[in-house]
Amino acid sequence: MDTSSEADYRAYASARMAALRRTAYLLCGDWHHAEDAVQSVLTKLYVHWDKVERKQALDAYVRTMLVRATLEQRRRVWWRRELSVAELPDTVAHPSDSTEERLALAAALAQMPPRQRAVIVLRFWEDLDVAQTAAALGCSEGTVKSQSSRGLDSMRRLLSDPYLEGQHS
Repeated sequence: MDTSSEADYRAYASARMAALRRTAYLLCGDWHHAEDAVQSVLTKLYVHWDKVERKQALDAYVRTMLVRATLEQRRRVWWRRELSVAELPDTVAHPSDSTEERLALAAALAQMPPRQRAVIVLRFWEDLDVAQTAAALGCSEGTVKSQSSRGLDSMRRLLSDPYLEGQHS
């Protein structure tokens, strides 16, 4: 890789690192696994940087790589083991979100199946349309629509307050 290409890669990677980590965290629910996925994706991107022809579509390409990497991680046996740690990892806080809302959302996402979770994150956190989400996941637009519907139903159910449900009936 020549000096100019490497400078372009470094600029892209440093500019997108935080957003990629956040998306990976939402997809897998663990900051350490998110960091591993992002590192893996950026390493693969570095190796193939000169072969990437459409730099204008780079975010979509990298997002697809990230979704596939996080889904692949979940298939591995070591993912299913619970590990103890002495201290909780640092988290990125969004100033406009309350802690309770973020914890409830993370807990609800953690209970969803991986593909459904990926659709919800890509559609409603990354703000991709149905076609872009289908391309990132390698599935049909109909699958994205049905998974979105089921995912939103699951989120409503998981995030509902039993007290409030009793008030509406």
